[in-house]
Amino acid sequence: MERATRGPERRRGAVTDDPVNLLLVDDDTSLREALADYLSRQGFVVRQANDASKARSALGSESFDLVLLDIMMPGEDGLSLCRHLVEARQLPVIFLTARGEATDRIVGLEIGADDYVVKPFEPRELVARIRSVLRRVGRGASVPAEDDAPYEFDGWQLDPLKRRLTDPDGTVVPISSAEFRLLTALLDHPRQVMDRDRLLDMVQGREAHLFDRAVDNQVSRLRRKIEEDSRDPKLIQTVWGGGYRLACDVVRLPPCAADD
Repeated sequence: MERATRGPERRRGAVTDDPVNLLLVDDDTSLREALADYLSRQGFVVRQANDASKARSALGSESFDLVLLDIMMPGEDGLSLCRHLVEARQLPVIFLTARGEATDRIVGLEIGADDYVVKPFEPRELVARIRSVLRRVGRGASVPAEDDAPYEFDGWQLDPLKRRLTDPDGTVVPISSAEFRLLTALLDHPRQVMDRDRLLDMVQGREAHLFDRAVDNQVSRLRRKIEEDSRDPKLIQTVWGGGYRLACDVVRLPPCAADD
């Protein structure tokens, strides 16, 4: 496993006063090492891995805030590892992709990746995207206390601090980072029609309108988890020609309520 590169004391403009831990997974040694060095100078702590196997080993022994992931690698590819990261670990992912991998980029967004950059890229752009994703997922951001309050809707609860979704029987239902962001966007705007462009801006960011099927796929996945019958959804309704609407009331609970 590659040695972690630790950045200097956090400088002005960083996401948080605490170290932000990145896992950089790429089989291109020269690019990976140069990028790790650059990111460390920006104040990040970087652990390197040259394939998915070493990345999984690092994930088993350390905690990370975000993963930078190459799509094309020998052995297990980045798409497979990304699915594990977003479904099992709820970790934000930024893909590092080649220009000819447009289809893979779309698939990556559909399975829950947060963003992508196309090689060759300007390192400053990558840092901006890292910070943007970290802000979207709440890492290191100054979050108002009322935004920490759990949501209750139709008997379900969503704890935004723990990213824990609980069904009416009290069973925890795992959700990916993308599903969490989509559900939060709908819960923040109950009974309002949210068109695809607005949802994509809130959930994916960047030029997500190029991948308008991504939000439909995430809605389908979320419906399978919270609807009694995903083929006849009652909570997340489709508004033809308009987008989607959460068709129930939402209450914000005292923070301790989620643990009762």
